[in-house]
Amino acid sequence: MPAKGQKRKQQIIEIAKEMFIQNGFQSTHIGQVCEKLNIARGTVYQYFGNKREILYAIMEKVEEQIDDILDMEDLRDFYKGNPNAKSISKFVADRLAAIINAFLEEPIVIKLIYKDIIGIDAEVIARVHKFQEFITKLLVRDVEEIKKRGFYKKNLNPEITALMLIGGVQFIVYEFTRKERNVLDKEILEAIVNNYILGVLK
Repeated sequence: MPAKGQKRKQQIIEIAKEMFIQNGFQSTHIGQVCEKLNIARGTVYQYFGNKREILYAIMEKVEEQIDDILDMEDLRDFYKGNPNAKSISKFVADRLAAIINAFLEEPIVIKLIYKDIIGIDAEVIARVHKFQEFITKLLVRDVEEIKKRGFYKKNLNPEITALMLIGGVQFIVYEFTRKERNVLDKEILEAIVNNYILGVLK
C-alpha cells in the first residue's frame, strides 16, 4: 500500500478508535468517522468493509507485534551464546516489558477484553476470544521452549503459566490505565517480572 494510503488508513483507525471508546461501539457509525475526517464514505470502504473490520485491524496489529516479540528464532539465537541465569532473566524481562508496551499502545484492546466498550456484539466478543487464544498460544510456546532449556522448573505447566501471565498483565494494564498510573514505571515492571520469574516464595 502506498504511503499516502497507509496514512489515510491509520487516520481512519485512530478516529474510529476514539469514537468507540468515547461513544460506544454501537453508537459509532462510519458516517461520523467520515465527517470527522472530512472524507467520503467510499474512502473508508477502500480500506474497511465495516466498523468491525476497523476493530479487527487494531487487534491484528497487536497480534503481529506480540508474535514478533516472542519470535522463536530470536530465542534460539539468544541461547546459542550459552547465556547465564542473569542474562536469561533479563531476556525474559525485556520480552515481558515489550508485551506490556504493545498492550499500552492499543488500550482499546484491553477495554475490549474487559467489555469496557458499550455496544460490542457477539461477533466482536468472539474475535476478542480468538485474540486471547492466539496470544496465549504464543506464550505457551515461549514457556515450553524456555522450560525445555532448563530455566523454568520441570513441573511447570506451560498453559497455566501462560494464562496467569497474560491474564495478570492484561488486568494490571487495565487497572493502571483506569487509574491513570504508569504501568511502565521501572518499579512496577520489576515487580511484574520478579513475581513471574522468581515467584512469591521466600
